[in-house]
Amino acid sequence: MSRTAVRTAVAVLVGGVAVILDSTIVSVALHELDAELGAPVSTIQWVSTGYLLALGVVIPVVGWLQSHLGAKRLWMLALTVFLLGSVLCSFAWDAPSLIAFRVVQGIGGGVMVPLMTTMIMQSAGSAADRTRLMSTVALPAAVGPILGPVIGGLILGAGSWRWLFLVNVPLCLAGLVLARRLLPADPPGRRVSLDLVGLLLLSPALVALLWGLSNVHGNGGFSRTDVAAPLLTGALLLAAFVFRALRRRGDALVDLEVLRSRPTWAATTLLFLSGASLYGAMLLLPLYWQELRGMTALQAGLLLIPQGVGSLLSRPAAARLMDHVSARWVALLGFAGVGVATIPFALAGPDTAIWPLLVALFGRGLGLGLVMIPLMTVAFVGLAHDRVPHASIVTRIAQQVGGSMGVALLAVILATAGAGHTPAAAFDIAFWWTVGFTTVALLLAFVLPSRPTPDPPPEPAAELVATKV
Repeated sequence: MSRTAVRTAVAVLVGGVAVILDSTIVSVALHELDAELGAPVSTIQWVSTGYLLALGVVIPVVGWLQSHLGAKRLWMLALTVFLLGSVLCSFAWDAPSLIAFRVVQGIGGGVMVPLMTTMIMQSAGSAADRTRLMSTVALPAAVGPILGPVIGGLILGAGSWRWLFLVNVPLCLAGLVLARRLLPADPPGRRVSLDLVGLLLLSPALVALLWGLSNVHGNGGFSRTDVAAPLLTGALLLAAFVFRALRRRGDALVDLEVLRSRPTWAATTLLFLSGASLYGAMLLLPLYWQELRGMTALQAGLLLIPQGVGSLLSRPAAARLMDHVSARWVALLGFAGVGVATIPFALAGPDTAIWPLLVALFGRGLGLGLVMIPLMTVAFVGLAHDRVPHASIVTRIAQQVGGSMGVALLAVILATAGAGHTPAAAFDIAFWWTVGFTTVALLLAFVLPSRPTPDPPPEPAAELVATKV
């Protein structure tokens, strides 16, 4: 593995871990923020929603920004914005100020997440390097939703909610120092005009979709006006963007030509489904422990640790397997593990012994760790250097929307089932739906390449870091 690739991975991992953990750490504090800031839950919910919508605004423009500023400059700028937002959040004096500062955080984080993948993929010189690097860099993305609530609960138990944001400061500062020292200097790419029409279609489309999905809950579900109207608007805008982008090809804000590659579109679809399965289950699992088993929020978070441990342990194995067998078989093994390990929760009740469920969570974590590595690696197979940023944006959007869709669907399913069944039966039905999402993903995994991942094509000598958008 090249020295440049290792240095890049170290630099972006330290800075990126704060962004990935941030949203799940804050999610456990909504009740305390409600009490501390004297705002209703409907307002406090925008602490999370505002952050999510800010991500949707900036993700589509990351590739264009990279072509103008270069990856290193853009990374350090985004990390600085996220650091500034974190500090401002810790000094928030009321709910509106906290929501506004969370938007600042979301703008920085929305640039960093897809850029992190782009930088890793562009620095790797071979398929084996890509797999090993991705197994390291994708680690926070897998364990963040699992360990975030635990860390947030511990912080709230020991001090003020303001430390939920101040904990980002040392990570961001260390990330800036490492980025300055370790990331290779790269000049901006060929300056091209911004596809403004594409931006005005795609960013509002993502905001509308994410906003509509975030409004879904048991009372009315998808039939609510504040759900149906944004979803319909977002779908129409997205369709218009796709139609326009396919006509403009390489001149579009996001080059959808990358989806003509079978590995890329297959991995993107599976990342959508895996996002639904992961984040949807992360809605159900804490609720199961709290509402059905009477656990506190902190206890529920601690009981999810086996899933995080399983994911940690299986990632190195996934990287080694990718060197010898195809992405298809690693992904199939992972999805099968996730599905089988979710079944015990679909059969569980309020009196089910805890230890078998903890074993199932550990197995579920093993499966999740196996799934993410082949998907994130295969998504870039056969793509030229200048198309990697576009694939990063497409896969990130798929994960973001898939996760929001999974949460929304399972929230409605749980509420609908609860209206005609006991709470235990309602959870069983919702968990069976999660198994169904995973089964669909398992079947689609057969579309992935059946041979070991080939090395990426050589990049043009004159455009080592240029990005055409």
